[in-house]
Amino acid sequence: MTNDTYAHLAECAAEAARVARGVPAARLDGPTHCGDWDLRTLVNHWVLYTSHGLEHRARRTQLPEELTKTDFAADPDWADAYAAQLDRALAAWAEPAVWEGEIDLGYAVLPVTELAGLLIKETALHGWDVATATGQEFRVSEGTAALVLDVVLKNADLYRQYDGFAAPVHVPDDAPVFDRALAESGRDPRLSEPR
Repeated sequence: MTNDTYAHLAECAAEAARVARGVPAARLDGPTHCGDWDLRTLVNHWVLYTSHGLEHRARRTQLPEELTKTDFAADPDWADAYAAQLDRALAAWAEPAVWEGEIDLGYAVLPVTELAGLLIKETALHGWDVATATGQEFRVSEGTAALVLDVVLKNADLYRQYDGFAAPVHVPDDAPVFDRALAESGRDPRLSEPR
Protein backbone atom coordinates (compact mmCIF):
# COMPACT_ATOMS: atom_id res chain seq x y z
CA MET A 1 0.00 0.00 0.00
CA THR A 2 2.71 2.50 0.98
CA ASN A 3 4.72 2.07 -2.23
CA ASP A 4 1.58 2.41 -4.35
CA THR A 5 0.50 5.49 -2.40
CA TYR A 6 3.91 7.10 -2.83
CA ALA A 7 3.77 6.38 -6.57
CA HIS A 8 0.37 8.11 -6.80
CA LEU A 9 1.75 11.05 -4.82
CA ALA A 10 4.76 11.34 -7.13
CA GLU A 11 2.55 11.08 -10.22
CA CYS A 12 0.26 13.89 -9.04
CA ALA A 13 3.22 16.05 -8.06
CA ALA A 14 4.79 15.67 -11.51
CA GLU A 15 1.51 16.53 -13.21
CA ALA A 16 0.98 19.50 -10.88
CA ALA A 17 4.44 20.85 -11.76
CA ARG A 18 3.68 20.44 -15.47
CA VAL A 19 0.35 22.26 -15.21
CA ALA A 20 1.87 25.05 -13.09
CA ARG A 21 4.43 25.75 -15.80
CA GLY A 22 1.57 26.18 -18.28
CA VAL A 23 -0.20 28.92 -16.29
CA PRO A 24 0.02 32.25 -18.16
CA ALA A 25 1.02 35.13 -15.86
CA ALA A 26 -1.63 37.30 -17.51
CA ARG A 27 -4.37 34.94 -16.27
CA LEU A 28 -3.49 35.08 -12.56
CA ASP A 29 -6.02 37.77 -11.73
CA GLY A 30 -8.73 36.13 -13.84
CA PRO A 31 -11.73 34.16 -12.58
CA THR A 32 -11.98 30.42 -11.93
CA HIS A 33 -14.93 28.09 -11.44
CA CYS A 34 -14.01 27.93 -7.71
CA GLY A 35 -16.57 30.32 -6.27
CA ASP A 36 -15.10 33.77 -5.72
CA TRP A 37 -11.47 32.60 -5.93
CA ASP A 38 -9.47 34.18 -8.71
CA LEU A 39 -6.64 32.15 -10.22
CA ARG A 40 -4.01 33.77 -7.96
CA THR A 41 -5.95 32.72 -4.83
CA LEU A 42 -6.39 29.19 -6.19
CA VAL A 43 -2.70 28.89 -7.15
CA ASN A 44 -1.54 30.16 -3.75
CA HIS A 45 -3.78 27.64 -1.95
CA TRP A 46 -2.58 24.84 -4.23
CA VAL A 47 1.11 25.69 -3.79
CA LEU A 48 0.80 26.14 -0.02
CA TYR A 49 -0.94 22.88 0.81
CA THR A 50 0.33 20.52 -1.90
CA SER A 51 4.03 21.35 -1.66
CA HIS A 52 4.87 23.18 1.57
CA GLY A 53 2.08 21.45 3.47
CA LEU A 54 3.11 18.15 1.91
CA GLU A 55 6.65 18.48 3.24
CA HIS A 56 5.59 19.69 6.68
CA ARG A 57 3.18 16.76 7.09
CA ALA A 58 5.98 14.31 6.32
CA ARG A 59 8.21 16.02 8.87
CA ARG A 60 5.40 16.18 11.48
CA THR A 61 5.75 19.96 11.73
CA GLN A 62 3.15 22.71 11.44
CA LEU A 63 3.10 25.11 8.51
CA PRO A 64 4.79 28.37 9.58
CA GLU A 65 2.23 31.17 9.76
CA GLU A 66 4.23 33.40 7.41
CA LEU A 67 3.88 30.77 4.68
CA THR A 68 0.09 30.88 4.96
CA LYS A 69 0.21 34.59 4.09
CA THR A 70 2.62 34.28 1.15
CA ASP A 71 1.60 35.30 -2.36
CA PHE A 72 3.61 32.61 -4.13
CA ALA A 73 2.22 33.68 -7.51
CA ALA A 74 3.81 37.13 -7.10
CA ASP A 75 7.17 35.54 -7.98
CA PRO A 76 7.50 35.39 -11.79
CA ASP A 77 9.25 32.03 -11.30
CA TRP A 78 6.62 30.63 -8.94
CA ALA A 79 6.02 27.54 -11.08
CA ASP A 80 9.69 26.53 -10.97
CA ALA A 81 9.78 27.24 -7.22
CA TYR A 82 6.65 25.10 -6.80
CA ALA A 83 8.25 22.23 -8.75
CA ALA A 84 11.37 22.45 -6.58
CA GLN A 85 9.28 22.46 -3.40
CA LEU A 86 7.32 19.45 -4.65
CA ASP A 87 10.65 17.65 -5.13
CA ARG A 88 11.66 18.49 -1.54
CA ALA A 89 8.33 17.24 -0.26
CA LEU A 90 8.59 13.99 -2.22
CA ALA A 91 12.10 13.47 -0.88
CA ALA A 92 10.69 13.79 2.65
CA TRP A 93 7.95 11.23 1.88
CA ALA A 94 10.52 8.85 0.35
CA GLU A 95 11.84 8.06 3.85
CA PRO A 96 10.32 4.72 4.95
CA ALA A 97 9.91 5.91 8.55
CA VAL A 98 7.51 8.64 7.41
CA TRP A 99 4.92 5.99 6.58
CA GLU A 100 4.77 4.64 10.14
CA GLY A 101 2.12 5.59 12.67
CA GLU A 102 -0.07 8.66 12.61
CA ILE A 103 0.24 12.38 11.93
CA ASP A 104 -1.14 15.01 14.30
CA LEU A 105 -2.75 17.79 12.28
CA GLY A 106 -3.39 19.93 15.32
CA TYR A 107 -7.15 19.39 15.05
CA ALA A 108 -7.16 15.64 14.31
CA VAL A 109 -4.82 12.65 14.24
CA LEU A 110 -4.82 10.50 11.12
CA PRO A 111 -3.01 7.35 9.99
CA VAL A 112 -0.24 8.32 7.57
CA THR A 113 -1.68 6.51 4.56
CA GLU A 114 -5.06 8.14 5.09
CA LEU A 115 -3.47 11.59 5.24
CA ALA A 116 -1.37 10.83 2.16
CA GLY A 117 -4.58 9.98 0.30
CA LEU A 118 -6.06 13.35 1.30
CA LEU A 119 -2.94 15.12 0.04
CA ILE A 120 -3.11 13.24 -3.27
CA LYS A 121 -6.77 14.23 -3.57
CA GLU A 122 -5.89 17.87 -2.86
CA THR A 123 -3.11 17.89 -5.44
CA ALA A 124 -5.25 16.25 -8.14
CA LEU A 125 -8.49 18.17 -7.62
CA HIS A 126 -6.90 21.60 -7.31
CA GLY A 127 -4.52 20.67 -10.11
CA TRP A 128 -7.58 20.03 -12.25
CA ASP A 129 -9.05 23.37 -11.09
CA VAL A 130 -5.89 25.23 -12.17
CA ALA A 131 -5.62 23.29 -15.42
CA THR A 132 -9.26 23.91 -16.29
CA ALA A 133 -8.97 27.63 -15.55
CA THR A 134 -6.01 27.88 -17.94
CA GLY A 135 -7.18 25.69 -20.82
CA GLN A 136 -5.05 22.70 -19.84
CA GLU A 137 -5.74 19.11 -18.84
CA PHE A 138 -4.79 17.45 -15.56
CA ARG A 139 -4.08 13.83 -16.44
CA VAL A 140 -3.77 10.94 -14.00
CA SER A 141 -3.49 7.18 -14.41
CA GLU A 142 -6.44 4.90 -13.74
CA GLY A 143 -4.85 3.77 -10.48
CA THR A 144 -4.42 7.31 -9.20
CA ALA A 145 -7.91 8.25 -10.37
CA ALA A 146 -9.32 5.28 -8.44
CA LEU A 147 -7.50 6.36 -5.28
CA VAL A 148 -8.79 9.94 -5.66
CA LEU A 149 -12.35 8.68 -6.19
CA ASP A 150 -12.09 6.48 -3.09
CA VAL A 151 -10.81 9.38 -0.96
CA VAL A 152 -13.51 11.71 -2.29
CA LEU A 153 -16.27 9.19 -1.58
CA LYS A 154 -15.02 8.55 1.96
CA ASN A 155 -14.74 12.25 2.83
CA ALA A 156 -17.37 14.01 0.71
CA ASP A 157 -19.96 14.46 3.47
CA LEU A 158 -17.41 16.01 5.80
CA TYR A 159 -16.07 18.33 3.10
CA ARG A 160 -19.60 19.46 2.25
CA GLN A 161 -20.23 20.37 5.89
CA TYR A 162 -17.40 22.90 5.63
CA ASP A 163 -18.18 24.06 2.06
CA GLY A 164 -15.08 22.30 0.76
CA PHE A 165 -17.15 20.44 -1.85
CA ALA A 166 -20.28 21.52 -3.70
CA ALA A 167 -23.18 19.15 -4.35
CA PRO A 168 -22.28 16.20 -6.57
CA VAL A 169 -22.57 16.68 -10.33
CA HIS A 170 -24.35 13.96 -12.31
CA VAL A 171 -22.18 12.01 -14.73
CA PRO A 172 -22.96 8.76 -16.53
CA ASP A 173 -22.22 5.54 -14.64
CA ASP A 174 -19.62 4.64 -17.26
CA ALA A 175 -17.82 8.00 -17.03
CA PRO A 176 -14.03 7.84 -16.64
CA VAL A 177 -12.92 7.26 -13.05
CA PHE A 178 -11.30 10.69 -12.65
CA ASP A 179 -14.46 12.35 -14.02
CA ARG A 180 -16.45 10.50 -11.36
CA ALA A 181 -14.06 11.73 -8.66
CA LEU A 182 -14.42 15.29 -9.93
CA ALA A 183 -18.20 14.99 -10.07
CA GLU A 184 -18.46 13.54 -6.55
CA SER A 185 -16.41 16.51 -5.29
CA GLY A 186 -18.89 18.93 -6.86
CA ARG A 187 -16.82 19.71 -9.96
CA ASP A 188 -18.25 19.46 -13.45
CA PRO A 189 -15.86 17.40 -15.63
CA ARG A 190 -17.40 19.00 -18.73
CA LEU A 191 -15.61 22.25 -17.86
CA SER A 192 -12.33 20.68 -19.00
CA GLU A 193 -13.68 19.61 -22.38
CA PRO A 194 -12.19 21.44 -25.39
CA ARG A 195 -14.28 24.45 -26.30
